[in-house]
Amino acid sequence: MTPKRRQKLLIILGCLMLTALAVGLTLYALRANINLFFSPVQIAQGDAPVERTIRAGGMVKEGSVIRDPQSLDVEFQITDYVDELGVAYSGILPDLFREGQGVVVIGKLQNDGRFVADKVLARHDENYMPPEVAQALEEAGYSAADYQAKAAEVGQRLEQ
Repeated sequence: MTPKRRQKLLIILGCLMLTALAVGLTLYALRANINLFFSPVQIAQGDAPVERTIRAGGMVKEGSVIRDPQSLDVEFQITDYVDELGVAYSGILPDLFREGQGVVVIGKLQNDGRFVADKVLARHDENYMPPEVAQALEEAGYSAADYQAKAAEVGQRLEQ
């Protein structure tokens, strides 16, 4: 092998190694920042990682919202009508948050099975449901029509 070919080969190998290192570091950084979505039934089955940021979603169970009058702490249950997940949140809830409506919470699942939320995301209007929540409800045997009927029923009770 001539010195020129050896030099070109070393340059090409060096570039390949740097590219592989850059791709590896990028994938490692992205893996740490991915928020996977889990429904309450998946969390109950143990599919969700503990102490890692995830998204969970479902319907806010009626009669489950408990507010602390001395602080901004709120506890509520989300359900996919198969299982329920207890959520603890400290902060101001979105204006559209209410019982019987779809929400997505972002936070960490604790070892005791409780979910501590950093963010609570509520629906946009009466017809909107986050796609992940809709899919989780369908997997639980509920259709979008079931959700619409239940949301209309809750809306009528709130108006009275």
